[in-house]
Amino acid sequence: MVNFNGTILSQSDSKLNTENRGYKYGDALFETLKVVNGKIFFWEDHYFRLMASMRILRMDIPMNFTMEFLESEILKTLEANDLLHASARVRINVDRGEGGKYLPSDSAQVHFNIGAEPHDNPFYTIDAKANCVVDLYKDYFVAPGLLSGLKSNNKAINVIGSIYAKENDLDNCLILNTDKSVIEALNGNLFLMKDGKIKTPPLEEGCLKGVMRKQILELLAKDVNVVVEEASISPFELQKADELFITNVVKGIIPVTNYRKKAYNSDFAQSLVNKLNAKLRLLS
Repeated sequence: MVNFNGTILSQSDSKLNTENRGYKYGDALFETLKVVNGKIFFWEDHYFRLMASMRILRMDIPMNFTMEFLESEILKTLEANDLLHASARVRINVDRGEGGKYLPSDSAQVHFNIGAEPHDNPFYTIDAKANCVVDLYKDYFVAPGLLSGLKSNNKAINVIGSIYAKENDLDNCLILNTDKSVIEALNGNLFLMKDGKIKTPPLEEGCLKGVMRKQILELLAKDVNVVVEEASISPFELQKADELFITNVVKGIIPVTNYRKKAYNSDFAQSLVNKLNAKLRLLS
């Protein structure tokens, strides 16, 4: 069951209009959420990122798009899918409806739809036996700038990069910007650890303004034993690092195990997962 503008519909009844601007032009934004027993992880951060992104795309935000309204619609969707008392992955999609060419027509109005599916783990874990083998994806590059950091439906690089990873027996790829700096993974932000120092690319380089990235930076800021820097990461730094890890809201922290001939440990990533789960327990 899916939620179309507040109405719960079956998948077969929720056919997308071919004139939908999200379909025709990628004129849409989305948020991927992790929800456990009706508790939306980091909902305030997701909500304000969505509102800021809608403003950047010059969408007319409906008056009823309050944090409370959208939360109630998410919970309604979970209940319709028997996931209100379970662990779930939720996607909320916002588009500008139908009408116009590149220029939206005056009649185009913001629509939303929400889908939900089961998710295995209520809290974040790291599987010590799981591999995450990565390499650089160099066929296409991301242009630094505000639009590159949006959670928009324009994700061609992530799509074809994922196909490239599968064709080359990789678990993920690292994306470069046009300055040839490493900015993120295909499905999350990137952190690098070397000699007790942590680096992650700054937002102005084109990486996603990740909600989990924000949580990790807040946790690291409280650790007096760690130096944190938002700075460019060169491809040459990857093989010198002690640890690399990828972050996103659904999986939490994914340690990179191998990059080319380099193998990494995940000790620091595991300690971060423990702190992250402790923070969530306090928020519950």
